[in-house]
Amino acid sequence: MAADIAEQPAGYARLLQPAYADPIAEVAAAIAARRPRHVVFTARGTSDHAALYAAYLTEIRLGLPAGLASPSAVTLFGARPDLRDALVVGVSQSGGSPDLAEVLAVAREQGALTVAVTNTPESPLAAAAELTVDIAAGHERAVAATKTYTAELLALLMLVEGIRAGDGTLPSDERAALDALPGLADRVLADPTAAELAPRYRFAARLVTTGRGYGYPTARETALKLMETSYLPALAFSGADLLHGPLAMTDPDVPVLAVVGSGPGGTAMRDVLRRLGERRADVLAIGAGAAAIGAGPAGPAAVTGPAAVIGVPDVDERYAPLLDILPAQQLALALALARGEDPDAPRGLAKVTSTR
Repeated sequence: MAADIAEQPAGYARLLQPAYADPIAEVAAAIAARRPRHVVFTARGTSDHAALYAAYLTEIRLGLPAGLASPSAVTLFGARPDLRDALVVGVSQSGGSPDLAEVLAVAREQGALTVAVTNTPESPLAAAAELTVDIAAGHERAVAATKTYTAELLALLMLVEGIRAGDGTLPSDERAALDALPGLADRVLADPTAAELAPRYRFAARLVTTGRGYGYPTARETALKLMETSYLPALAFSGADLLHGPLAMTDPDVPVLAVVGSGPGGTAMRDVLRRLGERRADVLAIGAGAAAIGAGPAGPAAVTGPAAVIGVPDVDERYAPLLDILPAQQLALALALARGEDPDAPRGLAKVTSTR
């Protein structure tokens, strides 16, 4: 897991090379030419969080309605939704789950344009799709997905922005910003703060993660990594949903990991942090917006700011998930080791999970 985490900057650089970026641009141009009216993503596990990120991108950047499919509607209940004029995207690192391949096969039969986003271009998912995007992450050794997740994020970002451009070609300023990501990721991974904070949560009985907008998929993926590697019950909520009831369970004994960017989603988290402060929750804030807040007392005497902060470089909020997740992965790894667990061999889990 440590090796996979460390390889992510190189993975960003590889995916941005013409050998992989040009085929993504061709897929984006083909999608743009078909002019889909709405977009449906289908995925499981970690890839589901990448798909959620892509759904935000699609609605914000393309102005198209987007959502996540329920594979069981097709595989268990035999649904055959009318998907004419739709783009259906399957996201899976292995491409081996039968239910996702079946969703894409049915969607294609129902008139949708189908795309597989996968680390395994020869997989059943890719065979079922009309178009394929190779995320080029290379072999991932650990069961808990790390580098395949961020490769999915970057590939989906390049795909959506290529569709927005119309011909798949990214504007020069966009391309320059993406080219800076490998170096920024190296900087984030060189920061020891996440590993140093792990002992703080060694004896936690449960944990909450939260974020808004582009930060919400990061919160969900962080919760999954903590559950997979440390067997720590972790509940993920959007910042808005947290205030609609679950806030009541937070207190000084329930750590909260908050993803706080510097854009609109991060700004919306300020009130969430204030309310958590009123509950005196133990908050770890991750993100460029978190760095601006700082740790320690904030506001009225009865309210405290985050107990700890992990700052990341300030980038466009669309790119932030590619950086914010890195210290969260490091935290999950270090916490598993601190709790005496083996993060490379989570109990009961396999690299490829087949579901129907």
